[in-house]
Amino acid sequence: MSAPTSMVQSVEWAVIAPPVIAAAGALAVLAADLFLPEARKRLLGPAAAATLALALLALLPLRAGDRTTFCAPGGPDLCSYAADRFALTVQLLVLGGAFLTALLSLPGERERRGHEGEFWFLLLSSASGAALLPAARDLATLVLALEVTTLPAYALVALRRGPGERGPEAALTFFLSSITATAVSLLGIGFVYAGAGTLYLDEIAARLPGEAAPELATVVRAGVVLTLVGFVFKAAAVPFHFWVPDTYAGAPLPVAGYLSVVGKAAGLAGLILVAVRAFPGYGGLWGPAVAVLAGLTMTVGNAAALRTDPEAPGSAIRLLAWSSVGQAGYLLVPVAAAAYEDTPGDAVGAALAYGLMYAAVNLGAFAVAAHVARRSPAHRVADYRGLYARRPLAALALAFFLLCLAGLPPGVIGLFAKVAVFATAVEAGLAPLAVAMAVNVALALVYYLRWTALLFRGPEPAQAPAPADDDTAGETPRATPAADVPEHPSEPLPERLPTPLTGAIALSAALGLALSAAPQLVLTLASGAIW
Repeated sequence: MSAPTSMVQSVEWAVIAPPVIAAAGALAVLAADLFLPEARKRLLGPAAAATLALALLALLPLRAGDRTTFCAPGGPDLCSYAADRFALTVQLLVLGGAFLTALLSLPGERERRGHEGEFWFLLLSSASGAALLPAARDLATLVLALEVTTLPAYALVALRRGPGERGPEAALTFFLSSITATAVSLLGIGFVYAGAGTLYLDEIAARLPGEAAPELATVVRAGVVLTLVGFVFKAAAVPFHFWVPDTYAGAPLPVAGYLSVVGKAAGLAGLILVAVRAFPGYGGLWGPAVAVLAGLTMTVGNAAALRTDPEAPGSAIRLLAWSSVGQAGYLLVPVAAAAYEDTPGDAVGAALAYGLMYAAVNLGAFAVAAHVARRSPAHRVADYRGLYARRPLAALALAFFLLCLAGLPPGVIGLFAKVAVFATAVEAGLAPLAVAMAVNVALALVYYLRWTALLFRGPEPAQAPAPADDDTAGETPRATPAADVPEHPSEPLPERLPTPLTGAIALSAALGLALSAAPQLVLTLASGAIW
């Protein structure tokens, strides 16, 4: 009788250090919040930011090559965690995005109204899940990481409370739609397991579709489609995008920025792992579906952004929300192209290159929005008129971020990233999708340039109220006399820009400028296999 196979799995702590550091920091913040006096709880924010910085530094020893852990006996395909090039790139994106979010959140102590410890605990918990997700190599770990990323986000959205605030309502919308998508994905995973007999991604790719029983073929195909639903939802692709505008508008502004970058990156990474790595044999099934979703997502997002009323309350955040939906469409283009490539590494690399560019500049735009909101809490696009006269550096930074998102100089990295994504569609033979992307890039120029131009316009002249006298009821209101207009309308804002907010804007701008000056730093991802 042969000896039983050992099921003990070795653990390399250095390999799993990034998500573990974030999770340990979350627990430490929660414990400290219980014992620290109220006056010292302001230290929790810097401690959380330092934790995320330490998690980023933990990536450095892993950059040399592929390393795995939590491996079952039987070979390298039975590992649950892998620190390969794909995982490290996405971990850099999500942990960097969480760090910038922490900087944006440091000045918001008053808004949280005594929920300081809860906020930082939830942010670090979500970041730990987002760091775990791209390294997951089995469906159980993947879904667990996705939920650890998402569950704290519901509470983060709901922390914005008070008269007229819609945080709890936005959180409920986000929660109900998200758990529905997750339930559908779990049903799909059950179908896939019935056909493949395993949850490991590489084992699924090896066994499906060839080794699945013929009577299970339809069940497996349904499982492939259903499994992808949850990840498409997290990536905010149409028609699973309906939660985005209301959630972003109702959430605290740094949380909206976090969801637009880290939440989207987690969904995209999960979609790539499931579709490209686990289901390569079903590319003919999910490839056309993702291509259609990409075209619809970019079109709906850009069309809604064009229709945004700049005078409406919250229009700035809604415009950024619809912009993020449109950008999600561009991110899905390389995923669709990967279905038609024998070696999908280049297409996946293009998606990661675009994601890194988008993360840096989009969080920078949210940082400037957080600054403007301190003076104009209505969050209207019209509030940005004449920002250059009041805060020239903030206006120049926002203009640069918007031009990067539009793909125009001096935002060179935005242009190069769009070209890399466009090339994947052309090389895969997806001509209609390439045309749709070109049209949508042109459409997006309208609202990006319109917002950019607004930053450099002079303030509108004040208007006197219409006279109540019947004799003048039909006259056109006259401009307020010069004596009634403030003598120095363009003087600096009265409040001092907080140092963490300044740091977030400066760091995002520095990253965008560095990548624009040397785009090969990111585009090397698009020129080689990711796995």
